Amino acid sequence: MLSINPDQQSERDNYKLLTGSIIPRPVAFVTTLSGAGILNAAPFSYFNIVTADPPMVSVSVQRKQGHPKDTARNAADQGAFVVHIADESYIRQINETAAALPPEESEVTLAGLTPVPSESIPVPGVAEAKVRMECVLERAIPLGGTAEAPAADLLIGRVVRFHIDESLYEDGRINAAELGAVSRLAGNDYAKVGSRFSIPRPE
Repeated sequence: MLSINPDQQSERDNYKLLTGSIIPRPVAFVTTLSGAGILNAAPFSYFNIVTADPPMVSVSVQRKQGHPKDTARNAADQGAFVVHIADESYIRQINETAAALPPEESEVTLAGLTPVPSESIPVPGVAEAKVRMECVLERAIPLGGTAEAPAADLLIGRVVRFHIDESLYEDGRINAAELGAVSRLAGNDYAKVGSRFSIPRPE
């Protein structure tokens, strides 16, 4: 068994170990709105549930040389964002939105996705997603790096509205097979939901 000290490695080397080990990772496709009204969109695999009471999710947005990305900046400015669950039906369009565009250009337009108004927040979502969550920014926490140049912005969003495709919704639950969620592995690799098994939890 190898024993590796992360302090003796580069950020890239630690990144490779993290993204190669913590798999599969769910993919959040996040839309935000700039002050100029541009609909920004980008995928993030540093994403998960925080709590169900109230419902909250987390998205970690890595910075570029200490500067916040459009998603983190817009979410902080508007106090809201939309999280969509990435699925097989539009994963290639999601991948297109990972392109580095200037703030005045919309990744939604680039990828040919369809904006749809939200009900509880001013930020639109996209119609192609089978699941989307309107979120109010609960907290934005700069983390890592240095005090002058943090490495990431951890966004905590409180879900104020769920939008679920009717084909997925069964007695208050989501049909995982119908959703066809896609997860991120390392590098350019993604994974579909494969074979499943059940293990009863102990009392």
